[in-house]
Amino acid sequence: MGSALRKSKAVRQAPGSDLERRPAEGAQKPQEGQSEVAAETPQPAGFGQEKQIGDHEKTLKANKEDKPQKLLEMNGNTAVPHSYDYDLIVIGGGSGGLAAAKEAAKYEKKVMVLDFVTPTPLGNSWGLGGTCVNVGCIPKKLMHQAALLGQALQDSRKFGWQFTEEVKHNWMTMTESVQNYIGSLNWGYRVALREKKVTYENAYGEFVGPHTVKATNKRGVEKLYTAERFLIATGERPRYLGIPGDKEYCISSDDLFSLPYCPGKTLVVGASYVALECAGFLVGLGLDVTVMVRSILLRGFDQDMANKIGEYMEEHGIKFIREFVPIKVEQIEEGTPGRLKVIAKSTNGNEIIEGEYNTVLIAIGRDSCTRNIGLDKVGVQINEKTGKIPVNDEEQTNVPYIYAVGDILQDKLELTPVAIQAGRLLVQRLYGGATTKCDYVNVPTTVFTPLEYGACGYSEEAAVEKFGEENIEVYHSHFWPLEWTVPSRDNNKCYAKIICNIQDNERVIGFHVLGPNAGEVTQGFAAAIKCGMTKEQLDSTIGIHPVCAERLTFIAVADSCNSEERFGEKSSSVICRNA
Repeated sequence: MGSALRKSKAVRQAPGSDLERRPAEGAQKPQEGQSEVAAETPQPAGFGQEKQIGDHEKTLKANKEDKPQKLLEMNGNTAVPHSYDYDLIVIGGGSGGLAAAKEAAKYEKKVMVLDFVTPTPLGNSWGLGGTCVNVGCIPKKLMHQAALLGQALQDSRKFGWQFTEEVKHNWMTMTESVQNYIGSLNWGYRVALREKKVTYENAYGEFVGPHTVKATNKRGVEKLYTAERFLIATGERPRYLGIPGDKEYCISSDDLFSLPYCPGKTLVVGASYVALECAGFLVGLGLDVTVMVRSILLRGFDQDMANKIGEYMEEHGIKFIREFVPIKVEQIEEGTPGRLKVIAKSTNGNEIIEGEYNTVLIAIGRDSCTRNIGLDKVGVQINEKTGKIPVNDEEQTNVPYIYAVGDILQDKLELTPVAIQAGRLLVQRLYGGATTKCDYVNVPTTVFTPLEYGACGYSEEAAVEKFGEENIEVYHSHFWPLEWTVPSRDNNKCYAKIICNIQDNERVIGFHVLGPNAGEVTQGFAAAIKCGMTKEQLDSTIGIHPVCAERLTFIAVADSCNSEERFGEKSSSVICRNA
């Protein structure tokens, strides 16, 4: 129905045209009364296949009576698809959902976005934009920057800057500034949707039947909407431990970035990138930080790089409690912050330890928000263990009119730019006749730990599993950023590693770098890797001097026979592999 009305609008924009004045050539003359109807209605009636179509007043009447099929039959059509409220309803107002909604609006589709943030156990919620903008990438990177500035202040004395006053950090000033910026982004997203004529409702979307969702706002008011297609982009939320006191006394990353007081002595539970990033900037702000790790750091990432990150963090004041998990959190004293007692148990035995902290931050992973949105009512399959949604290579679920993008997808990368790209390309295929699909291979990412980690392509473990150890070559080198030489800190802590497929002309299949501005370095090399860069091409590239990325253009070879040098003593000299 919507497209028919838009087509008739396009006809009106051609005044004086034959299409506006008369039926198509060869069509029968209007039946008695038809010309009068056409003259009286705001939308013109058109004619096709010798049948009248259009007629705005009859359309409105049929919709008011909730009899769209009757209208279609009245216009001489049979077995025509149902008429819906919207062409596309997006459930979830995060990065992927918003990108798809705005892209669909470019094709003049009628689009609705439903977004609702269920408050955290401590009552925190936020505005439009999803995890990345409100409680993820944006505030994390800004607080990481705050920590880097603290280090820069220390370095500055060696560069001649003189200041005698004691330098302190004010948590409230930082969080207020960060939240003000996030607020501006929230407002900007709402304005952008309005300008593109996308309907936005701050309401919880839930499927109740085929092509139908129920939207419930914060006052409990419910409305039903129908759409031809749906896009699920609900994202994930932090997982809790399921132990006494976790939801009552602990915080998650959903709470940290707007915490109205300095967290003080903090225990971070988990070894995810969220855990290590938060621990990193908290210690950089001068806080006492401990990380409790169940098993390994940065599961899913290159473990050589992950271990180097852990070593660096320990050398810079972060304490690690390894192979322990909390079993109970008790409140000793209320306050902002208060005092908490954490009881933890060894993963390798029955040893019990206790510790006191002001704040306990849980960062053990995230769960997909898919179990309470009525997917069972429309038959959408999910992974019962993880809640992830399996999709085909076009982001389509097992229910043809329902699609999904973002962190909720099974076996796909959980990254904001991936969700944005997938959402846009999906819409371009649905409405623009495009055929390009989202490429989930060779996607760059960065972990903003104190020593930043940029990666693109295969980890060394994954490359060995995929291609065989005998078919890959690993080139690597430690390096010392020029900026760190004058303050004489962290010599040979930065590290670069390139993984190549020997059987494919030494094509670069893995890129890993530890160092300042790792994200900026990785982004540039990612384009070359996507284009199929080989080691020979990398070596033939002239570097920019003196920058960290220059090291990648003359990186050494790592010989498996000298792996003890690589994984043990650090050296910036050339290390030969397969000599």
